[in-house]
Amino acid sequence: MSNKQTLVVSAVGIFVCYFYFAILQEKITRGRYGDKLQDDGSRGERFTYMLALVGVQCVCNWIFAKALLAVSPQPDDGTPKVYYASSALTYLLAMISSNMALRWVAYPMQVVAKAAKPIPVMLLGVLVGRKSYTLQKYVFVLLIVVGVVLFMFKDKKSDTVLEHESLGQLLLVLSLLMDGLTGAVQERMRAHSAPSAQHMMLAMNGWSAMIVSIGLLVTGEGKAFVLFASRHPELFTHLTLLALTGALGQLFIFMMVSSFGALACSVVTTTRKFFTVLFSVLFFGNVLSGRQWIGAVLVFCGLFADMFFGRKPAGKPVKEKSGAGEPLTDKH
Repeated sequence: MSNKQTLVVSAVGIFVCYFYFAILQEKITRGRYGDKLQDDGSRGERFTYMLALVGVQCVCNWIFAKALLAVSPQPDDGTPKVYYASSALTYLLAMISSNMALRWVAYPMQVVAKAAKPIPVMLLGVLVGRKSYTLQKYVFVLLIVVGVVLFMFKDKKSDTVLEHESLGQLLLVLSLLMDGLTGAVQERMRAHSAPSAQHMMLAMNGWSAMIVSIGLLVTGEGKAFVLFASRHPELFTHLTLLALTGALGQLFIFMMVSSFGALACSVVTTTRKFFTVLFSVLFFGNVLSGRQWIGAVLVFCGLFADMFFGRKPAGKPVKEKSGAGEPLTDKH
């Protein structure tokens, strides 16, 4: 394909795959299965098996990465296993926290909160990596912070709602912190051995699947998940489509990054996040207040401004071996 065709295919692929991924994720985590009367008077069972949900995605992504390497072999990967293991642990904690948060917060809030990832990345860069940033960079991140605060702040309605939503917001903060740690570890990987995207996808999902398997056995969630799925066979269709769209979305992201660089990919994925919020509002009834719309606009304005004007750190450029630079993680 020509460069123009590759750009169009990659961008459309990212939009379509992750739009459908978002729909399926909200349907699984916030929908109900069956019509059995519950103790609270509602009908249908809620899906609460977040370890299993993450585990299914990790296993399918591992298989997908294995297939990619079989079709297009890459040079041997010399990255220390401890990097992959620690990165997989933080990656898992980020995904699980984010998915669990959907039980208490609406999907638009999760998307906007996760869009604030530059905040922990910058904080960890200053505190751990001893990086320096321009004043312009701080302004853009401050814009994101203000937008997230405006979006996540709720008017008082009832103590129960506030309690539940506060728990969801706490989980989103934890997810962001784990995203920052994941990016820091992956920067060390790239500085050490620069593994290919396929090798990184294979190893991280392999380690993640092993860690999740242990968690499923220890907590007993694995057995409960199998029983739930046997009662509601339609769940298999939802999980299969979720895993497929997630894996294909990662492939289109790799195509975009390898052909046009991280900036073009960031523009596409950030635009996709904004339309995900809009889609969730229109089709799932997640109504936003005027203040929340202002917050969402500020977040995405800060992100786009940072992508176009805030990439260069202050001072002399740091060599790649130092581990500096913005992590290219969590594209969806």
